[in-house]
Amino acid sequence: MSTILFQTVTVLVSIISSSVAQAGNIPAVIAFGDSILDTGNNNDLTTGRFGNGRIPTDMIAEGLGVKNIVPAYRSSDLQPNDILTGVSFASGGSGLDPMTAQVQGVIWIPDQLNDFKAYIAKLNSITGDEEKTRSIISNAVYVISAGNNDLGITFVSNPARNSRYTVFSYTNMMISWTQSFMQELYNLGARKFGIMGTLPLGCLPGASNAIGGICLEPANAVARLFNQKLANEVNNLNSVLPGSRSIYIDMIYVVNLALLLFSCGSGTVLGCISTCVLGHCSSN
Repeated sequence: MSTILFQTVTVLVSIISSSVAQAGNIPAVIAFGDSILDTGNNNDLTTGRFGNGRIPTDMIAEGLGVKNIVPAYRSSDLQPNDILTGVSFASGGSGLDPMTAQVQGVIWIPDQLNDFKAYIAKLNSITGDEEKTRSIISNAVYVISAGNNDLGITFVSNPARNSRYTVFSYTNMMISWTQSFMQELYNLGARKFGIMGTLPLGCLPGASNAIGGICLEPANAVARLFNQKLANEVNNLNSVLPGSRSIYIDMIYVVNLALLLFSCGSGTVLGCISTCVLGHCSSN
């Protein structure tokens, strides 16, 4: 794993563990969304797994003290203990918009919810105790990454979306889809959520390489627009879903902080600031 990716995951774990996971022992980590969290559900699809080693899902679970690897729910090697301690339902290339998954040929997020329902049934058969099953489901941490492909692929390239909706109305629709997804997760017993905003889409290789390696600011502006709406919605969820705890994870901030830590050659924010103040920042 690259140093920058390691720093990014370190920041993620710090945010999640200091907020959602603060109540104590976490029995399981469960992931939904896109390639950021897909540990292999696409293996039998055209895209395959999005990494030849551990990815953020795995590192988050390790940081929370659950386990080192979060297996894909659709893995043929899934074991009973994997079910007890959490799995990933995420599918690289997926999104909130049904058109995103359809065009990419991957698992739409509401279909990931269907897998989750089947997972609960399997979990209950393993525990043999409905109360224990409910305890695992309610105390697990749910990490969600959705929206990157809707904005970065579907809205940008599909006339069925960009000719019918403005960026404002489309991002509103994405928030509505998020609300429905979160309500259903809550209805199924989930209570602790870490919800990731989109990455700085204009700085991803697909966008920046097209203009000589510099960030495409209009794409970043779209990401910021959606992320602000998402952050507001996450705050709202804490009011409308009694007994739940949701945090918004600003992925643009996370990536920028990871780059700062990397450039300073320090593993902590304070260490980074101290090192840079002393004039010894390094590029490593």
